Amino acid sequence: MQDKKLLDDEEIINCSESTCDVEPEVADEELLEKFDTEARFRKFGRETTPGKIVFIMAVALSIFHLYTAWRGPLVTLMHRAVHTSVIMSLIFILYPFTKKSPKNKPTILDWSFSALSLSLGAYIVINYNALVMRAGMPNDIDIAFGIMAILLVLEAARRITGKEITILATIFLLYAFLGPRLPGLIAHRGYGIRDIADYMYLSTEGIYGIAIGVSSTYIFLFVLFGAFLQKSGMGQFFNDLSMALAGSGKGGPAKVAVISSGFLGSINGSAIANVVTTGAFTIPLMKKIGYDKEFSGGVEAAASCGGQILPPVMGATAFIMAEYLGVKYITIAKSAVIPALLYYLGVIVIIHLRACKRGLNGLPKDQLPKAGVVLKEKGHLLLPLFGLLYFLLSGKTPIYAAFWSILLTIVASALKKETRMSFGDIIDSLESGARTALGVAMSCAVVGLIIGVATQTGFGLKLAGAILFLGKGKLFLTLVLTMVACIVLGMGLPSIPAYIITATMAAPALYKMGVPHLVSHMFVFYFGMLANLTPPVALAAFAGAGIAGGSPSKTGFEAVKLALAGFIVPYVFVYSPSLLLVDTTLVKTILVVITASIGVMALGAAVEGYLNKDLNFLERILLLTAALLLIKPGLYSDLTGVSLFVAIFMISRIKLNKEASKA
Repeated sequence: MQDKKLLDDEEIINCSESTCDVEPEVADEELLEKFDTEARFRKFGRETTPGKIVFIMAVALSIFHLYTAWRGPLVTLMHRAVHTSVIMSLIFILYPFTKKSPKNKPTILDWSFSALSLSLGAYIVINYNALVMRAGMPNDIDIAFGIMAILLVLEAARRITGKEITILATIFLLYAFLGPRLPGLIAHRGYGIRDIADYMYLSTEGIYGIAIGVSSTYIFLFVLFGAFLQKSGMGQFFNDLSMALAGSGKGGPAKVAVISSGFLGSINGSAIANVVTTGAFTIPLMKKIGYDKEFSGGVEAAASCGGQILPPVMGATAFIMAEYLGVKYITIAKSAVIPALLYYLGVIVIIHLRACKRGLNGLPKDQLPKAGVVLKEKGHLLLPLFGLLYFLLSGKTPIYAAFWSILLTIVASALKKETRMSFGDIIDSLESGARTALGVAMSCAVVGLIIGVATQTGFGLKLAGAILFLGKGKLFLTLVLTMVACIVLGMGLPSIPAYIITATMAAPALYKMGVPHLVSHMFVFYFGMLANLTPPVALAAFAGAGIAGGSPSKTGFEAVKLALAGFIVPYVFVYSPSLLLVDTTLVKTILVVITASIGVMALGAAVEGYLNKDLNFLERILLLTAALLLIKPGLYSDLTGVSLFVAIFMISRIKLNKEASKA
């Protein structure tokens, strides 16, 4: 399918005092399906038998999670098994076997797989006590169910997340089986089919490991929270508020894209879906004021990917990181704030400089909503987010915070008739939340196979050892190698499985070099996330190119340029953990933030080649040097870096004034 744009440059903008809408066609479904496998589901109405079954199962799954959030979860293995089996059952009904399979109804094979998926959870629930009694000594029926679980997980993951992660999981399973026949460096004693099936299905180390554990508690509830927020009108509210705040400034629509996509991307957990949904609104506006196609698509991709690192939700990855590290969620969220803001500062700096360089002004104020009016009409929709932050900052668990924030969303929406959620809206949100969670949950299940093999065979330690060997004891070289490994491992994967894999495979190498656990995990998380916009497999950037009608490869490189601060900031917080609020003081943190901010601005100016006026080659090199000097903290490097930046800024200002006086 050829890339095509959803809107052309001549789209009309209709803005009133409280709203600012492009009159677009609805987001292009073919485009979304091209880049996001989760969008390739069957479309059948609730009046059909499959539609009724999906509706009942999805609503029941959401109610189950709300109930267990209120009353407490089931026994660990049972809770995770029920969650996973219902998720898989829904996937087999909704997602076809191949592109040529019927799009309007499931096949007999789909119904069979769906029923077998339910039997996996039922078997564990019904036989739980017996399974506990014979732990480590499974019978033939246990092994048969274990083999079936592995095959069904692989197939369900292939359908909803794509072939990449399924192939990777299959390679890992073969690695577990073929251990003794492999080369010495990666060889291990090997495991039989019974051992693998038992470990993956009947323990909390494989399919039902930490990843699916977090999915069945925190992630599902926060995805459900996001569904309720969207139904209450939060998405339109963010767009309107963003337009009111930034729409009239230099390059205003691009800054709107950054603000709205950042907020929504943090909640929905899918950079690609966020590009397509918010990009249908923001990209035509960027093109309208003069940004080129590739830059417009790159802005949306960079902004949407950044949502995955933006608190409070961080695309739900924060909860998995907290579980892995054994720390409170709020610790992760606090640590992520400053680096995320620096990332977005880098994006906005380049957007602003590009606008100044090309004389791109924002939209006329009379065509934009007024912030006061927007807040007056829909400001009450912020109450759930304030409530969420209050619950988390006061020490409540994420499960408690998500549960009560969902209820608070319903209450807050009822404060005004225009946003009030009806009973039907609530039911729709329950269904939508469950369906939205399918891809994330299945990613966690299949990643459980990969992580299970890594722990069972010790592969994670072998990879960490290889990185250390190649790094030759040099921290910077080890960081570079880890970055490359994370980008490769994260290619084509959503942010959550990308983090889980990189945290298991790559983070241990950094920890052995003396980098603290939290810093190591945040480092690999950043580069796993950035794989979504790094060519050659830059799915978020390719989706942006499809909307803008630009070249996918050029859009990918534009996205990398815009997100360049994201490639630099992780190195900063490795050398100065103060940026993550680790072992620091207020004064030290302020100094690091100031120098890092100047470094990000210098980097943006060097990349764009503009600071007050066009920069020559030497000036750009000096600004890049200033940015690099500000990466590693130190009195002399910081002073030199700041001095270089100030000097270039003043020189460019003087040249600009001279040119103005001559004119």
